[in-house]
Amino acid sequence: MMNSLIALLSIGGTLVIYTFARQLHIRAARTFTLPVITSTFIILVILLTFHIPYETYMIGGDWINELLGPAVVALAYPLYQQRDILKQVMVPILCGALIGAIVGISTGILLARWAGFDELIIYSLTPKSVTTPVAMAVTESLGGITPLAAVFVMIAGIGGVLMSAGIFKLFRIDHYLGRGVGLGSASHAMGTAKALESSLVEGSISTIAMVFSAILVSILTPGMILLLM
Repeated sequence: MMNSLIALLSIGGTLVIYTFARQLHIRAARTFTLPVITSTFIILVILLTFHIPYETYMIGGDWINELLGPAVVALAYPLYQQRDILKQVMVPILCGALIGAIVGISTGILLARWAGFDELIIYSLTPKSVTTPVAMAVTESLGGITPLAAVFVMIAGIGGVLMSAGIFKLFRIDHYLGRGVGLGSASHAMGTAKALESSLVEGSISTIAMVFSAILVSILTPGMILLLM
């Protein structure tokens, strides 16, 4: 009974916070006001302020987490809408996703080694640029720490979204193809959500890049770890 009450409070509180964060973003549309960022920050502050264990929050949070899969599947609808355009740019998307996967894996390994991190941390960090379920599966196969992998995925997603506007401006990337591939291959679902704010075409490209990146990272990671470690 107590667990059911905690679950309801967790789910209800999260929905209220997200609704507030979404309204804030509508009124002040900035990169740092994205609902996933502001709502995550608010939840963290509440948990720390009231000394609520993360495990307690996740009694209800796990139910929300289970919706991640259906949410990713729902991205198929804009793909269907933009299928004619996507057919024309499929090769550039594949090439961009491949390069993004190689750069994401290699930089994670090399920078972590340069910083002197333990192998367990490196194994958990390497698949940071793909969606959470894939990253956790890859990390588990490598012998890393799966909860830590989920944290790195969040950091990569939020960091990519926050820095994307500055990077696009610095390198003068204003084409929907480059922006979509960059966001999808580097910042997975969070980047795709950001891309969808620009246009359905950019969001659809980001979705395909995210999917291909997940496949490529799963295939390439073990070999690249052997090569670079």
